Amino acid sequence: MDTLHNPEFTMMELYEAYQDYMGLMDETEEMLSHVASEVTGGTSFEYQGQTIDLVRPWKRVSLFEAIRENAGIDLEPHQNDRNAAAELAERAGCVIEDSMGYGKIVDAVMSDKVKPHLVQPTFLYDYPLEISPLAKKKRGAPNLTERFQLFVAGMEMGNAFSELNDPIDQRERFMEQARQRERGDDEAQYLDEDYITALEVGMPPAAGLGVGIDRLTMLLTNHASIREVILFPQLRAIEAKGAATLPGPEATGGAETS
Repeated sequence: MDTLHNPEFTMMELYEAYQDYMGLMDETEEMLSHVASEVTGGTSFEYQGQTIDLVRPWKRVSLFEAIRENAGIDLEPHQNDRNAAAELAERAGCVIEDSMGYGKIVDAVMSDKVKPHLVQPTFLYDYPLEISPLAKKKRGAPNLTERFQLFVAGMEMGNAFSELNDPIDQRERFMEQARQRERGDDEAQYLDEDYITALEVGMPPAAGLGVGIDRLTMLLTNHASIREVILFPQLRAIEAKGAATLPGPEATGGAETS
């Protein structure tokens, strides 16, 4: 838990058949610009002392180009050399753990060296295969995936990709995720046989988008902490003599919000 993360959160997800990640970029711009205009009266507003302008079009830059621009290192040529990537990342000032594979190293550099500079709405696209287990491989670049993340005011606002609908490829990805989990990556995906079965039955080409409603609300209402905008914050017992007692975490599964 921190100012941007909470166990309870609200997410909007959508899937569109016969669409890809580039088409979803256009739709995301259109949708969120409209929402901002309806809520704030325009596409330009203040957030924590910064002027945010959601007028279209938004900046689009590949993940590796953004790393080159902001971290001064080029990780793209080292997709098959985890140790070389780790050495470059450490030279750039990032903390790299032994359990981190190539994709996690790229993500760490992005989080430390790129994300804080993404104040105006920016799409980062084309992510490493290793950290995108549900995304389709990029056409012509099989080590990358057709995936993007949207950042505004240094916050990740959304994640999207062309959906992987090949059950054979998906099983191989899940197996690689299992190997990453064995190496200590607790964020790696589990093997999901039901999901693979569904893909075997049939899924059309599609693209999917997830938008964090809480962070979007933070942005549009100028709040610095996600706790201030959570729709249904969990409560914890108040242990005070003579005070009313609220349901504790053992009853609600909740976390302290005060």
